[in-house]
Amino acid sequence: MPKLKYKRILLKLSGEALSSPSGYGIDVSEAESIAQKIKDIYDMGVEIMVVIGAGNLWRGKQGLDRGMDRATADYMGMLATVMNAMTLMDALERMGIETRVQTALEMRTVAEPYIRRRAINHLRKGRVVILGAGTGNPYFSTDTAAALRAMELGAEVLIKATKVDGVYDSDPKINPEAVKFDKLSYIDVLNRRLNVMDSTAISLCMDNEMPILVLNLWDDSALQSALHGEKVGTMVSD
Repeated sequence: MPKLKYKRILLKLSGEALSSPSGYGIDVSEAESIAQKIKDIYDMGVEIMVVIGAGNLWRGKQGLDRGMDRATADYMGMLATVMNAMTLMDALERMGIETRVQTALEMRTVAEPYIRRRAINHLRKGRVVILGAGTGNPYFSTDTAAALRAMELGAEVLIKATKVDGVYDSDPKINPEAVKFDKLSYIDVLNRRLNVMDSTAISLCMDNEMPILVLNLWDDSALQSALHGEKVGTMVSD
């Protein structure tokens, strides 16, 4: 068995990863599929944190387009991420993996409040930690929450899980001539306005030298290969 390159990771998932084929709602079978992928790397001895979005349940832009207050729309999105986190927690625990959900907004009857030292202790004890409710602040995305938590909790890499095998110079579904990047600098991502993560998250990772690996989670071997240091997806770093 090849030696692991990364022993503690943060996995960033979109809310759509849990959705039905329509792109909305929660599909329990999809949650189970993702949980199995997490279990596969958990069994390798990797310490895993997860941040998940809310796009399958709530898109704040819909509210904003109708004049909704931005902070209200963002708080609604935070609550939706907790529903997704609980769904994934349930799927993991049915597979025998001890899991903790921590939330940036306190809701003690359903999850622990986010406490950095407690989260690190869970990781050391072999528990998967799912971090819900973003940063707990409006105007910040779950991309930014993922970058922040990755640095706070000592992740060695932030893995952005997508349905594409890396970052391209244009949409490969539209442009068959699109070129895939194996490596990018943070500045390249910002200057080219590539759709990796939002600019706040990219800047935060750049300032703190947190590498971002973009890969296709639905490629059965991609995640395991990446953790062993093989060339997979697109690496964003210095």
